[in-house]
Amino acid sequence: MIETIVFDVGETLVRDDRHWASWADWLGVPRHTVSALVGAVAAQGRDNADALHLIKPGIDVGEAYRAREVAGRGEHLDESDLYPDVRPALAGLHQLGARVIIAGNQTAKAGELLRSLDLPADLVATSDEWGVAKPSAEFFGRVVEAADTAPDRILYVGDHPMHDLFPAQRAGLRAAHLRRGPWGYLTADDPDVVAAADWRIDTLTQLTPIVAKLRQPA
Repeated sequence: MIETIVFDVGETLVRDDRHWASWADWLGVPRHTVSALVGAVAAQGRDNADALHLIKPGIDVGEAYRAREVAGRGEHLDESDLYPDVRPALAGLHQLGARVIIAGNQTAKAGELLRSLDLPADLVATSDEWGVAKPSAEFFGRVVEAADTAPDRILYVGDHPMHDLFPAQRAGLRAAHLRRGPWGYLTADDPDVVAAADWRIDTLTQLTPIVAKLRQPA
């Protein structure tokens, strides 16, 4: 029985186009340059933010983030940033009686912006708000606490094996790997991902029949 479905945010629910484009504009480089570098560091197994360090060595990303906010060029999120399957998928899971949680490595402001979209979710939380981030065991401990059920009754959905799939499973959760975004496409057929994922999906709406079947009485 799956009682709670928990969603990652970046490249699971939200497109990262605007995020990286805004960094390119702030740093004064072509948007394609940032996109290409994000892909390059992903292929090397590095953190996406390393792309910013390649453009501006020594950059303090946190300080630059705050400077952007002060300049009125900070974080923004609206309906156009959501993937088109997000609302149908979350609504469908709610209709099944499942608890829906959104929890990813995001800023506190991103949490506020997501909540302002009034998504069909029971809870929206971010790593910044919790004070712990993926892939730490502490983050997934907070996920289990928020879900208020046994770990094996929780399904975590995300695109990133190292941040989503593997640590969720180490915490005792079920996990679905989403083939979306640079990390999702890059690792979709990786043998370790194929072996580890409880489910591999191409769209969030595929979750509805999976969860419906799992929620049927034995």
